[in-house]
Amino acid sequence: MTLNWTAFTPASALAGGALIGLAAALLILLGGRIAGISGILGGLLRRVPGERAWRAAFIGGLVVSPWMYAALAAPLAPRIEAGWPTLLAAGLIVGIGTRYGAGCTSGHGVCGLSRLSWRSAVATATFMAAGFATVFVARHLF
Repeated sequence: MTLNWTAFTPASALAGGALIGLAAALLILLGGRIAGISGILGGLLRRVPGERAWRAAFIGGLVVSPWMYAALAAPLAPRIEAGWPTLLAAGLIVGIGTRYGAGCTSGHGVCGLSRLSWRSAVATATFMAAGFATVFVARHLF
């Protein structure tokens, strides 16, 4: 995926980050839950009693919100420079990583770091280092 730097607006990025932070803060303050997507989805798939409604609403919001944005503003036209096999392999690797890392980037990077969790700091540093290495190898060595 490429980013059009001439059309980049820091205000929308700041607003999006603030909304993510607000949602994570409200979920932990009002529900006592961490806004880690892999944990929320995993709990939805495990069918934990009394947990399905809020988990389904959270995942539903993630699915519906891009369509709501497209209805209110000019839809973005992302260009993904990878084929389906690469995307499927990447998704599988990320899924395995979330299991080994006991959480995903949203759980560790957004919620864990804000709670000053040492484990989340190490996990986020590992996610970032792996991402940097992957981009370097994909862009400069292949």
